[in-house]
Amino acid sequence: MIYIKQFIVNPVQENCYVISDDTREAVIIDCGCFEQKEWDKIKSYIKAENLKIVHLLNTHLHFDHTLGNRFVYDDFGIMAKAHHGDSSLYSHTHQQLSLFFGNALSGISIPKIDTSLKANEILNFGEHKIKVLHTPGHSQGGVCFYCKEEGTLWSGDTLFEGSVGRTDLEGGNYSTLIKSINDNLLSLPDKTRVFPGHGPMTTIGDEKKFNPYI
Repeated sequence: MIYIKQFIVNPVQENCYVISDDTREAVIIDCGCFEQKEWDKIKSYIKAENLKIVHLLNTHLHFDHTLGNRFVYDDFGIMAKAHHGDSSLYSHTHQQLSLFFGNALSGISIPKIDTSLKANEILNFGEHKIKVLHTPGHSQGGVCFYCKEEGTLWSGDTLFEGSVGRTDLEGGNYSTLIKSINDNLLSLPDKTRVFPGHGPMTTIGDEKKFNPYI
């Protein structure tokens, strides 16, 4: 059994997830904290549950999903992993910030990141496995993380309840995004729970029935 704790962080209301199982090993997905107080809530949960963080993962490298990586690295020594397709995007993090916030966040530090994730790679934590699904379109290096044993997908900004990720930012392409969803996600069991980067949980079956984009 896995335990999923969701934290909604930063002005863009991004979903950060802490996933663990009975072994107490844990994974953080998309730590987008802008402020220390946001990270303190997550860290307090990790310590209260006596969790050992073994992976810090990014579904893609837009600023609202990555800025908390610095807190995780400083406190736990874990470097974030992402797909190399977003390497250029990550190097433009300060430009992304200036586009949304002007110079208000210009002083935020951007930690190094490990861009070695590959399509179909298997990541282990505790008694569970997470498969990396490469789903470009929202960004070139976008990925989703799938836990088959638990029927659970973390979709980042690829798929939302009733919607899909925007494609008007650097590296975005609408036709590529839809192909990624059709090829990689809609083939998953209908009961698969989908935890997106923003907004509420959904299922693959509901998105097949009700999502107007797919």
